[in-house]
Amino acid sequence: MLTFHNPLHHGHAPVHEFFRGERVPCFEKPARADYVEAALKARGHALQAPEQNSSAVLGQVHAPRYLAFLREAWAQWLALDAGNAACQPFPSVWPVRTLRSDVEPDNFVAKLGLYSMDNGSPLAEGTWVAAKAGADAALSAAMRVAQGLRAAFCCTRPPGHHAGPDFMGGYCFLNNAAVAAQGLRNAGAARVAVLDVDYHHGNGTQAIFYDRADVLFASIHGDPRTEYPFYLGHADETGAGQGEGFNLNLPLPAGTPAPAWFAALDSACARIAGHRADALVVSLGLDTFEGDPISRFALASGDFFRVGERLARLGLPTVFVLEGGYAAAELGTNAVNVLEGFEGAGA
Repeated sequence: MLTFHNPLHHGHAPVHEFFRGERVPCFEKPARADYVEAALKARGHALQAPEQNSSAVLGQVHAPRYLAFLREAWAQWLALDAGNAACQPFPSVWPVRTLRSDVEPDNFVAKLGLYSMDNGSPLAEGTWVAAKAGADAALSAAMRVAQGLRAAFCCTRPPGHHAGPDFMGGYCFLNNAAVAAQGLRNAGAARVAVLDVDYHHGNGTQAIFYDRADVLFASIHGDPRTEYPFYLGHADETGAGQGEGFNLNLPLPAGTPAPAWFAALDSACARIAGHRADALVVSLGLDTFEGDPISRFALASGDFFRVGERLARLGLPTVFVLEGGYAAAELGTNAVNVLEGFEGAGA
């Protein structure tokens, strides 16, 4: 399968994060994409650098002041103290209920909190460059599909589906799946479907398209009553305004076995077929794997062939965008299994 990768992803390499209150090495690390690239090459899939500049499309899915903050964040961090080059910034205050978010503070830490949904998305010197190159790769894959290719894969990190219109979170800064979907719309697709199969609900993608009828968002994920991102992803979230009825959440309890997960996938695919979509974007999270260290579903590596086969039966031009998956050594095998299951099933 044609694959666009992110040759700049190593620039985003924070050293640590906070997990369950403890400082730990980052789960979202450069090795994730390295393993996927190695598996792609080993199984005969070539990698291409991005062909598109996503700047205009980013402005359609993210707020201008948020994009400006991301571009300038590291420079602003260093402006506080040159010694900050050896430190990672984390937010410590957020504009929760009754506090204002319409006025951007001058204080850097306050701005970081304004644009963050958690303290689990550490910034590094190369974060903006890496995230922007990933969005370029996602748009490149979408444009090739818009031009007639049956499918393409965007192999990138950091992931994107937790990034909303004006906030980062869950290791995500720019929403690559939203960029791909908007790119397909711009290229003439009247209706696009986004299917998120990551263990964690794609709250950012939902937020971006929640009031739109042209992009259906469907997600299979861990129940937000117990699983991150906690505050979105419930079954009663069905869209708003013109988007009412164009948002489908299929939350499943932790420990869900493969048969129940595939039943949910069938439900999501039926809804996508009913949308009469012209193209499909798959937020390809692979943390549904039974060995994932921070997730609790039970898909085996062989099951990922079946994921690709089921998606192929939709018969839609498809863009796959890499999201989560933190069993890094197995991530490449699981990703390529999906792609080859899709290709092997035929149109």
